[in-house]
Formats: sequence, structure tokens, C-alpha cells
Amino acid sequence: MIQEDIEKILGELEALKCKTQKEVEEARVRFLGKKGEVTALFDEFRTFDKENKARFGKVLNELKQKAQARVEALREELLSDPSQAEGPRSDLSLPGDPFELGSRHPVSIVRQQIVDIFRKFGYDVAEGPEIEDDYHVFEALNFPANHPARDMQDTFFVSAGHLNPLLLRTHTSSVQVRTMEKMDVPIRVICPGRVFRNEAISARAHCIFNQVEGLYIDENVSFADLKQAILLFAREMFGADTQIRMRPSYFPFTEPSAEVDVSCNICHGKGCNICKGTGWLEILGCGMVDPNVLEASGIDSKKYSGFAFGMGLERIAMLKWRVNDLRHYFENDMRFLHEFAPAPEV
Repeated sequence: MIQEDIEKILGELEALKCKTQKEVEEARVRFLGKKGEVTALFDEFRTFDKENKARFGKVLNELKQKAQARVEALREELLSDPSQAEGPRSDLSLPGDPFELGSRHPVSIVRQQIVDIFRKFGYDVAEGPEIEDDYHVFEALNFPANHPARDMQDTFFVSAGHLNPLLLRTHTSSVQVRTMEKMDVPIRVICPGRVFRNEAISARAHCIFNQVEGLYIDENVSFADLKQAILLFAREMFGADTQIRMRPSYFPFTEPSAEVDVSCNICHGKGCNICKGTGWLEILGCGMVDPNVLEASGIDSKKYSGFAFGMGLERIAMLKWRVNDLRHYFENDMRFLHEFAPAPEV
């Protein structure tokens, strides 16, 4: 009886034809599935006596192998014949699907522009940790303990109550300190990075923002060198006709210190709502490095002098693209970000 079943299945396998992959799968289930015809013969085989098991064991294994080979051959035959494949045929001559390109964040664009400008002037890029200690953020920059100038920067402390507590850096000047500690003079670096201050978020302020600070230390560096460097930067950034003006200011780590304004590149000095009718836009603070700061980092202030400057990237981006609300930089509004997408290639 089992011999007749085996011959019957072999004949069916020989005559088996399939037009689709679905039919191939149905054939596999019919012969080799849990309730398939070949599987049923193996279930019956388990009830045989020792003599019949020896007689039919090899035959059944060969039958199973032939069934598996026949199903696989039908599957490969359909895969190699596009006319028999399921689903729509692909036209390889059609152009590919267009992928929408993203764009860089406006702050990232400005940061790279500033870095590229100062690299042309011979400045290297230095970076440092965002979580800093009190010494590198304040004390080494001429902010002694209880100095009133510390109130100018409302600080996020990570660990308080220690002699040298950890905090989120309030400026990238801490990178300048670490650079002065490690590098030999002459030093010419810019320090881009993210900084944090505990300020109320509004259209003109945020608790997170980005800075680029610069430092140049060598023999015989003067305030005239500082003014020339700022003027060259402003003209590279805002246009060849840009003018600057410097107003006296105060920073604990520079003396003398100044705030720098550039001529408004929107109204060209005539007065508009961007420059509040003055014709000038404030862009950065700067000054000559205080001798105490040089000495704290092991640099001989009698032999060397230098200047430092710092600017907020969001502020520069606001002026460059007339952005009227600082919060746009942090809200991930795709409509805003798409305005900075690169122009399509022609």
C-alpha cells in the first residue's frame, strides 16, 4: 500500500507545474507541510515493524529529497523568468525617485563661514568641554571668588559646594585658558562652541547659544592689530564696504575692552528697524588680554601681549538673514529650515 502511495506522489511531482510563486508555496505545503502527503507517509512509517522500516526508510528519505528539489526547482524557474514574476515589471530605463535634500542649520552655516574666514588669517580651531570647572570658566579669567562681574553671567552649576565646582560653561573663553596652558606662544586660535546661561527665553535671548571666540598672543601685539583683525573679518562677513566702530566697555579678562558695531548692511547707515535707526549693529566684544590672565596660564606678560574677541553665532545669523526671533533656531520648524536649503543645480 505504501509503495503505491510513493509511486503516486513521484508521478505527481514529475507532472507538477506552477505559474506563480503562490502556486509553488501551495505545492510545498501540499507535499511537505505538517499535513502534507510526504509527511503523512513518514507518520505512517513510524508504525511499521523493524523489517518494513528497513525496507522503506531509505525510499521515503529519497522521496522527501525529490519533493524538496522539485519545489525549489520550480521556485528558481519562476525567479529567472521575468514574464512569470508576480507584481508589476520594473522599467530600468526610468529615472530614479527624487530624494529631497536637507539643508544645514543657519547657525552651522555661519559658524563654518566664520571659521573659514579666520583660517585664512592663520587661526587654528580649538575646542573644549561644555561641562567645565570654576577655575577655567572664571578664576583663570580674572573672576576671583565673589567678584561682582560673576553676576553678569547667571550660571548653571552641575556640582556646587566644592572648592572648584563643575558648571556648564558660560563662554568659550575657558577653551582659550586651556589653549594657553597647553600651547607655546605664539598662539592664534578661534574657539567655536555651545554655551549656557540661566536666562529667560525670549525673542532676543536664550539659555543655550553658540559663540566663537578668538585669541592671538605674541610679542608686540597691539590694539591696532585687534582693530585691523576685526575690520578684515567684518568686511569678509558682511561686505567690502562694511565699516566698524569700537565703543569702550568692560570685561574682567581684557583691558582695555571694547564693544564692536558694524555699519548696517541693510540700510547702509541711513537707519532702519533692524539697526533701530542708528545705522549700526553690535556684533562682538573684544579687548587686550589682561596681564593677570596671561600670568595665570604661565605666560610672561612682560614679554608677550595679545587680544581676544567673542561673538554670538545666533546674533550674527540674525543680522545676516534678518531673523527676528531667536527661538526659530531651536524649534525645528521645517518651513524655517527650508529657507536655508541650497539652490538646486541647473
